[in-house]
Amino acid sequence: MSKIYQHINNFLQYLSSHKQYSQHTIEAYKRDVLQFFEFFNLNESAKHKKINQITKQDVREFISSLIRYGMSKKSAERKIAALKSYFSYLNKENLIQKNPVSGIPLPKKEKVLPQFLQEHEISEIFNKIDTDTPSGIRDRAILELFYSTGIRLSELSGLNIHDIDLHAGTVRVLGKGAKQRIVPIGKCASRAIKEYLYKKEALFKVRDDNAVFLNRFGKRLSNRGIQLRVTKWLTMVSEKKGLSPHILRHSFATHLLDRGADLQAVKELLGHSSLSTTQMYTHLSTSRLKKIYEQAHPRAEKIVK
Repeated sequence: MSKIYQHINNFLQYLSSHKQYSQHTIEAYKRDVLQFFEFFNLNESAKHKKINQITKQDVREFISSLIRYGMSKKSAERKIAALKSYFSYLNKENLIQKNPVSGIPLPKKEKVLPQFLQEHEISEIFNKIDTDTPSGIRDRAILELFYSTGIRLSELSGLNIHDIDLHAGTVRVLGKGAKQRIVPIGKCASRAIKEYLYKKEALFKVRDDNAVFLNRFGKRLSNRGIQLRVTKWLTMVSEKKGLSPHILRHSFATHLLDRGADLQAVKELLGHSSLSTTQMYTHLSTSRLKKIYEQAHPRAEKIVK
């Protein structure tokens, strides 16, 4: 098994240096691959096999066992993707002759529409933030930026001072796959960020000159720190489950489409690589339009039998 762990470590280094995957994705792939080999080692009929003897059936048994114990189809899809990537790497390094995961179909996705906040809930959040406190000034800037741009949590936490151009009203974002994009900032967000940056040195003992958002120790505010602050404010206006900064991204996209924004433009703003990823928001918009139609159109009432 020691060789297997060495192969896994080499694979993780490959993901980081060659594929430029985020640390979050690398950790997820590590867990998935290790879990497979733990299962493999417990399987009496398979544990004596060498790595180049692993078959499609071994992989199918692993995924099937997890689904039987309640794993979601989304998680199963990620584990298949992780194993496929791992064995593809081994094949590339001539450690195996063929990838045992090739040809294994992905489970059908469960269609779960993303949650979003109503526009009045967004306004309510900003009305509740106490901007007489240092953390309140910072938190308002964070929430305004999330909702104004639709950027991801990791994109916001990684922002540096030179990434924000308040004169041009834009922010430069480093997205997935180290891809950069320029996103416009709305006037409300610009004002909140300007106030925060103007008072930043007086509010915090700055120890990281590059980072935009700081914690009380003057260092870059972590993903976890941002998540806790944002969730605190979200829970004041919504009882939805799983509230996180991502709901502001969903709200950003949904509200743009509701107001007639072009789907391709929203795709570019979100940094999606595929238009199909952005199209999930059209379901939300269509649903809302249908509701408005049924409420407003005189001939839209349902026929009562």
